[in-house]
Amino acid sequence: MKKLPHKWLVVISVLFGTFTVILNNSMLNPTLPRFIEIFNSNAVMVGWILTIFMVSMGMTMPLTGYFGDRFGKKKVYVTGLCIFIVGSLCGGFSQSLGMIIFSRAIQGMAGGLMMPIAMALIFNSFPREERGLAVGVYGVAAMVAPAVGPTVGGLIIQFLDWPWLFVFNIPFGLSGLILSMKFLEPTKTNPEKRFDYIGFIMITVGIGSILYALGRGRSVETLSDPLNILLIAGGLLAIVGFVFYENRQRDPLLNLSVFKVPTYTFSIVVTSSASIGLFSGIFLLPLLIQNVYGLSEVMTGLLFLPAAVASGLFMSIGGRLLDKKGPKYVVPPGLAIMAGATFGLGMLQLSTPFWLIIVLNTIRGLGMGMGNMPATTSGMNAIPERLVAQGSAMNNIIRQISSSLSIVFFSIYYEVRRTQIAAAPDVGMQAATLQTLNEAFLVSAGVLTLAIPFSFILKGVQNDQQTERA
Repeated sequence: MKKLPHKWLVVISVLFGTFTVILNNSMLNPTLPRFIEIFNSNAVMVGWILTIFMVSMGMTMPLTGYFGDRFGKKKVYVTGLCIFIVGSLCGGFSQSLGMIIFSRAIQGMAGGLMMPIAMALIFNSFPREERGLAVGVYGVAAMVAPAVGPTVGGLIIQFLDWPWLFVFNIPFGLSGLILSMKFLEPTKTNPEKRFDYIGFIMITVGIGSILYALGRGRSVETLSDPLNILLIAGGLLAIVGFVFYENRQRDPLLNLSVFKVPTYTFSIVVTSSASIGLFSGIFLLPLLIQNVYGLSEVMTGLLFLPAAVASGLFMSIGGRLLDKKGPKYVVPPGLAIMAGATFGLGMLQLSTPFWLIIVLNTIRGLGMGMGNMPATTSGMNAIPERLVAQGSAMNNIIRQISSSLSIVFFSIYYEVRRTQIAAAPDVGMQAATLQTLNEAFLVSAGVLTLAIPFSFILKGVQNDQQTERA
């Protein structure tokens, strides 16, 4: 460890913590049916295990900018990691479904504190011209964890008792805590910073309402439920009100002036599109493998592993290219590769071999690695250093909403469209499912394609250097 430059020890420290948070969330996805059996409950109640985490994390993220400036980024990150370990312990010792849901709310709060601050800590440790590679290495956690999580979760629930799904986090969390305490440097604090209570209430109500509605609206019936419509409308009004209110404050909770920077704004558009592409695959591919081709959950897990490896590898390569050449040489090709592979998944036949699906998904992972994190890095590089924590928080909030919206859209599309196709004469359910999934992948490819022109607007450190020389 001591031979590594200190700045890389910072990356390793935050990577441990964020990997643990993302891994835990993805581990629980395939185990929900087992919780229905264990607690003799229904899908709606068990679904809260995922929903409460998403809502809790989304409501906490807007606070990270204030907390980071007021108390220091290291303290906020370490506190979040401690809270996550506490939530994992509570989950491991839970005796009821309600206690598990409460534990997941604690974990969500911790994730909301950790995820934006982790990026800010890396940015504080690296000069602008080296951040691409650093964020690419860090981004491996964001891509590998969702890929291996379902496999790990499936093995634990098959061979061990369910509390191990939570206990499994603790060694990783403690390792991250020790590394963070040792290697993260304290950052400047501003004890005079005022807390924006009104802005906090407005953004919490807005984001919380929308994420809650999206979390429970996985079908046409639930999404069109009057309560859901009221939650979404009220959430949007609260966010609009928050924007008008914050623009008039001298010390806002979230400084929205970052959106005046074109590169940051368009990086949000690009990363949101990439998130839609990523989560469409996470939702649609298991349905394809299991419901169309009749393969097992283990084969589904194997499908995601090469894509995770390719994504992690090309995140590092893409980050290095970003540092040397700029975003135009990395992000547009990455989006184009991901869109092309997704289009290929929209052309599958019942006779398509499994290896070809693995190849296409691996190419998708390659494109994701090149397009996603480099776009985030270029956007964050473009804003003032003092706003990095707030910019990271807003990036994470919008990405969270985009991914939730993606899953809701494709869930409803899958149920409605499959029923329509299957109602036609001489069309079996297998063929109807395949056609529906093909169409859904084409929609996802279309979203990625639409983002490509915006990626050419992104500017990098190289553009600033050229401007200074001129």
